[in-house]
Amino acid sequence: MKHIRITILAAAFATALSSLSLPAAETVKADDSRLVYVGRTLRQEGKVSFDWSAVYVRIRFQGNSLSTRVSDSRKNYYNVWIDRPMSEEPDKIISTFGKDSLIDIFSPSQMKARFGKKPLVHDVVIMKRTEGEQGKTTFASFSTDGDFLQAEGLKDRLIEFVGDSYTCGYGSENSVASDPFKPETENSNKTYAACLARYFGADFIDVAHSGMGIARNYADHVRNYYMPDRYLHTFDEDSTATWNARAEVFRPDITLIYLCTNDFSTRRQPSLGSFKANYIRLLKSIKENYGEDHPILCIAGKNDYQMSEYVHAAVIESGLKNVSWMAFSPEIYSMDEMGASAHPNYAAHIKKAYAIAPYIATMTGWQMTSTPIR
Repeated sequence: MKHIRITILAAAFATALSSLSLPAAETVKADDSRLVYVGRTLRQEGKVSFDWSAVYVRIRFQGNSLSTRVSDSRKNYYNVWIDRPMSEEPDKIISTFGKDSLIDIFSPSQMKARFGKKPLVHDVVIMKRTEGEQGKTTFASFSTDGDFLQAEGLKDRLIEFVGDSYTCGYGSENSVASDPFKPETENSNKTYAACLARYFGADFIDVAHSGMGIARNYADHVRNYYMPDRYLHTFDEDSTATWNARAEVFRPDITLIYLCTNDFSTRRQPSLGSFKANYIRLLKSIKENYGEDHPILCIAGKNDYQMSEYVHAAVIESGLKNVSWMAFSPEIYSMDEMGASAHPNYAAHIKKAYAIAPYIATMTGWQMTSTPIR
């Protein structure tokens, strides 16, 4: 009897030690302060909603699983990284669709096969690949079989990009210009914007929509609603919520505007007067958000030399402080570096990033290094 009692006590003690080594399972609301979002979001009743390209969330947890309860108005695709920086290639791609879906980001079997049975501390980043036209995502909660910890905060550097399909990554994963557009091959992480953020060790925010221009949208498909109007909104596809930049914790160190390709699409362009008026309106909105000393770099596309004249004229006429401009020539990339619908693919985006980087370095004081741009 004595031997049996000792055995039972030993077993109970071993079980207690085992339970102490395993964190308790936890579910948190999507707006939990330990989760860090980068990009424009709306937080309501514990949920976090957004639709702009490249919005991402950082999550830190100790455990052997990570899942989310999420809804989507259409279908969006996401890059996911675990325990490493946001490089050009993710660890996996997930999609969000339907109402109140439960998605295993990393299942227990996946985690244990990769990291072993011991519940380790992990850092995960989930980034929206697709743009607002593909739908609005609403995260309701995140769950793990362990504990959630405080995620890494915002980086010391932050860049804001305002653009069109190029900034969204439209067709950035294609290799043939005649390929049709598919949401699966739109990747905001393989754009000049993401490349520049990686190179400078910065976080970044995209305010971008395919087909949008300064004073004329692609082929005049939408009139009287242009990127200077969308810039003021919390959501890309919803004009009812106004973005309050002053209420946000993040403030960009610099804003890049890469627009006007759609203004000159289908062999037409807006009048110089309307273009300048709208461009200056956008510049003033950015200055109102971040102050008159905030640096802004305005980029003219390569498709028409007149674009550079329009952008230059708008910058000069604005009379605003710390606003610069640059222009691409047609030789910036070749036909072999085009993706879906003759948009730049990842190779072309890298070349653009190399051309833009010196301007950012000069305007911010950030040092350039010999690190390759990827």
